[in-house]
Amino acid sequence: MSAELIVDARNAVGECPVWVPGENALYWVDIPNGGLQRWSASNGHVATWKTPQMLACIARTTAGNWVAGMETGFFQLTPYNDGSLDITPQAHVEHPRADMRLNDGRCDRQGRFWAGSMVLDMRANAAEGTLYRYVSGVAPHAQLGGFITPNGLAFSPDGRTMYVSDSHPQVQRIWAFDYDTETGTPSNRRVFVDMRPYPGRPDGAAVDADGGYWICANDAGLIHRFSPDGRLDRSLSVPVKKPTMCAFGGSRLDTLFVTSIRDDPSEQSLSGGVFALNPGVAGLPEPLFTL
Repeated sequence: MSAELIVDARNAVGECPVWVPGENALYWVDIPNGGLQRWSASNGHVATWKTPQMLACIARTTAGNWVAGMETGFFQLTPYNDGSLDITPQAHVEHPRADMRLNDGRCDRQGRFWAGSMVLDMRANAAEGTLYRYVSGVAPHAQLGGFITPNGLAFSPDGRTMYVSDSHPQVQRIWAFDYDTETGTPSNRRVFVDMRPYPGRPDGAAVDADGGYWICANDAGLIHRFSPDGRLDRSLSVPVKKPTMCAFGGSRLDTLFVTSIRDDPSEQSLSGGVFALNPGVAGLPEPLFTL
């Protein structure tokens, strides 16, 4: 199951890959460079659009454009083939500190967008991160707090279990919640996986059609799959130290795409690239954000 480099993107922090079946294309972001990127599986062409703020997470909308979590809140993004990008503010987030941004995010199975916030400097060890639920036309609702670096958002195939991780070196845990699909409310928080005994810190994640939870093991160059009962099932390797997030895509949703961080290119020339793996299982279509 060797990893194939599909884009030598050299992203500072590549994140949030999303497969768009209708375009046969993968989108993702480069957080600090404020970049939305697209790779066409049909011809290998890569397109890039710039945003004025750090761009952390994206989800496709029912209108065919994007909802995005950035530094100051939620926005709609509409990219065009000429390289231009329409950016429309949707909802402001009141961070408790000025030096914060949104981080990992995705939609639940019902089309609500979730994103966590974090202090920019992880060395501050500041547990100021909050997990927000955003519904179009409604102010973001703070649901969970006390995170340093919230990550690993994912939902079980039936949508009734929500997963969240904290990738900070002092935490390194993944939690599961019971999730009320009617109200979008998580409850019954419990430790799903304590990652400290395993190689790598828990970063971005995806869930496959069988309910397996795939988490990028940052600093270890691995992607771990945990079964729904929290057992380590398998680990796949990528040729870079810092994979960040994974997503299922391809015509049969049986390819695992992985983004990464540009880390010491003198030793890791492919770092910051986007990779493709054959995980041996298929994923699920990514839900659309309901406008």
